[in-house]
Amino acid sequence: MKKLISLLLLTALFYSCSDYQKALKNDDVAAKFEIATKMYEAGKYNKAIRLFEQLAPSYRGKPQAEKLFYMFSQSYYKTKQYYLAGYQFESFVSGYPRSEKVQEAAFLGAYSYSKLAPVYSLDQADTVKALEKLQAFIDNYPNSEYIAQANETVQKLNGKLEKKAYENAKGYNTISDFKSALVAFDNFIADFPGTPFKEDALFYKYDSAYQLAINSVPSKMEERLHVAKTAYNNLLKFKSDTKYRKQADEMNARVETDLQKFTK
Repeated sequence: MKKLISLLLLTALFYSCSDYQKALKNDDVAAKFEIATKMYEAGKYNKAIRLFEQLAPSYRGKPQAEKLFYMFSQSYYKTKQYYLAGYQFESFVSGYPRSEKVQEAAFLGAYSYSKLAPVYSLDQADTVKALEKLQAFIDNYPNSEYIAQANETVQKLNGKLEKKAYENAKGYNTISDFKSALVAFDNFIADFPGTPFKEDALFYKYDSAYQLAINSVPSKMEERLHVAKTAYNNLLKFKSDTKYRKQADEMNARVETDLQKFTK
């Protein structure tokens, strides 16, 4: 019995492959569309894509075009070709704004771009683009069933930008470019006021101000010591029991000692 089932499956596969190869060379677009649909429904998305690519120019404006371009978009998405999926879904939304699939297509188009967002340490141009696409979806379809997933994705993408900005600022501190670090940490805290990195950012801002002050020429030291003192106070105001408290207090003792030189 098992051998018979296996034989039947092999036979079906053979004829399926044979039909597919014929469809690739067939000029009958209706027959090609039928086989493409079968490939799509069977989950053979790469084969379906080859046929959809052939069919697309002929089907624009025809009654079955909506179904074709939806399956075409989904096939790219299912095969993780996210640039092409994003483009095709956007074209679908533009071409069929009254389709019952329009919200799904709009979401998947935006979501496809989020799949291209790299790890935080790399250039974040694709992350920014994905955020723009997702925000447009949220604005256009505020009551969509996909809103929760869209908002969750936006949060994750913003997290990448946040981590990138924090690491960039900390990088200036690491290489002892303390002036740039102060500017970068100010920008980071302003751009991400609710960040989970705020305690770390405030400490390394203080550390940057401190290092800049104690290594300054005498004519600039007093002003910079006061900047460091303010940064210390801001850290403790944010979190008095900060994990950096011991180190920060030791640094502040040095700041206070150095400041006394300017009060005599």
